[in-house]
Amino acid sequence: MSSMIEVKSVGKSFGQLAVINDCSFSIEKGSITGMIGPNGAGKSTIFNIIAGTLPLDSGNIILDGEDVTNLSADRLFSKGLLRTFQIAHEFSHMTALENLMMVPPKQVGENLFSTWFQPSKVAKQEARNKRKALEVIDYIGLSHVKNELAGNLSGGQKKLLELGRTMMTDAKVVLLDEVAAGVNRTLLKGLTDNILRMNRDFGVTFLVIEHDMDMIAKLCDPVIVMAQGSVMVEGKIEDIQNNPRVIEAYFGSSDIA
Repeated sequence: MSSMIEVKSVGKSFGQLAVINDCSFSIEKGSITGMIGPNGAGKSTIFNIIAGTLPLDSGNIILDGEDVTNLSADRLFSKGLLRTFQIAHEFSHMTALENLMMVPPKQVGENLFSTWFQPSKVAKQEARNKRKALEVIDYIGLSHVKNELAGNLSGGQKKLLELGRTMMTDAKVVLLDEVAAGVNRTLLKGLTDNILRMNRDFGVTFLVIEHDMDMIAKLCDPVIVMAQGSVMVEGKIEDIQNNPRVIEAYFGSSDIA
């Protein structure tokens, strides 16, 4: 398999504190790769560097064969790299359906000239976006709340909506930031199932930072373990759970979970 993301010798410091140290790993195309480690291991920092929300000090980030080092999040979005957030970032005063319709880039209705002098062109694109949004909201199982204000949705429904927003574009890779946080077990199953379906049906590559080890075990192969700003070990979850170095460094017992 070829790599969708390559992290090459990345370094990042905040003042005198080195947070990421010569960190290198690859995310294979079509994989669902997990990333785990204790607080302070550098997971969120390397995640934000890949997502374009934090500049690196050294090294390179390669996306699908292209060097995208220190490109901004909006430019990465146009290249097919998207992210979700631990706390959902919905447009709370818009409906769930409208949240999805906001996502597609380069909408002609954003141009004042088009809204005044090309209303039929705007209307046609809006209709296309609405059709796709209806398909997506049905796919993720939120049709029953499509007309509800997004701010009124539960935490789990907001996470599903964020996942749906990634489907409104031609996403190549989606970075999931603790998607299980604050989600009840029923909706968590729906989230997990939708991630697996997107991976299977559309070939979307995922990088998942998560503390829920049951979710990691169900979703992810391989799993990357971060330690002191670099990769400690990488492999299948069952091997990692029994790895003495991981047990000793992070968990102090034989039970990772």
